[in-house]
Amino acid sequence: MMVHTPPGVIPEPGPAYLESTYYLDWKTESVRRFAEKTVAGEQSDIGRAVKLFYAVRDDWRYDPFAIRLIPETYVASYVLTAKSAYCIQKANLLAALARAVGICAAIGLSDVVNHLTTEKLRKRMGGTNLFRYHGYTVLYLDGKWVKAAPAFNLGLCQRFGVVPTEFDGHSDAIFQEFDASNRRHMEYVEDHGMWSDFPYELVDKDFRAYYPKEVWSEAPEEEKFEDGVLIR
Repeated sequence: MMVHTPPGVIPEPGPAYLESTYYLDWKTESVRRFAEKTVAGEQSDIGRAVKLFYAVRDDWRYDPFAIRLIPETYVASYVLTAKSAYCIQKANLLAALARAVGICAAIGLSDVVNHLTTEKLRKRMGGTNLFRYHGYTVLYLDGKWVKAAPAFNLGLCQRFGVVPTEFDGHSDAIFQEFDASNRRHMEYVEDHGMWSDFPYELVDKDFRAYYPKEVWSEAPEEEKFEDGVLIR
C-alpha cells in the first residue's frame, strides 16, 4: 500500500521504500542492470546514490514538453528507454535505481515558480509560471532523508546560464534560487510531502484541473498510443 507522509513529518525507512512497484519497477531487468553498472565499484550507499544521481541528471535531457497523462510514461523502465524526460519521470527513475541497489527511496512533490520560464512554455501552460507537482527523489542516506532533484541536465544548465544542481549525498540537492547571473530562478512555494510510490492519480487529476490540455496532449512523433497504451 502506498504511504504518503505530509510535509514536516519524517517517515521511518522500511520495506515500503524498497518495494518494486508499477512505477518504480526496479526488478525489471533493464533497470536493475543499469543500476548495477552505474554503481560498480562503489562501496557506500552515499557513493552509489551520487553516481546514480549524476547518471539520471545528465544522461536524460530535461524536456518540460514531455508531459503525458498516460501512466506508462511514468514507469521507470519506460523512462530508461526515453531520450528525454521531465522532472517527475526522472525522479521516478532515480528512485527505482536507488532501490535496486538497496537504498530506501521516496517521491517528493512540491509546487515551484520558475521565474525564468520561456515565453513558449508559459503560453503552453496557460500563461502561468507555476509548476504544479515538481518531482524529485528523496533518499535515505546516513540516517536521514535527503532530497535529490535530477531534472536539469548539465548541458541545459550551461546553455541557459542556470546553476546546476549538485549532489553530495549529505545535503539536499534542489533547484537553485538564483541563476549564474544572479537572476531570480526557482521558488519553492508549497511542499506536498513524500510518497512511497508515485501518486499518478493525484497528479493526473490536478494537472487536468489546473493546466490547459495542450500541456500534455501532443506526443512526440516517435511515440504512438492506443487506448492509453504505448505501441512501440
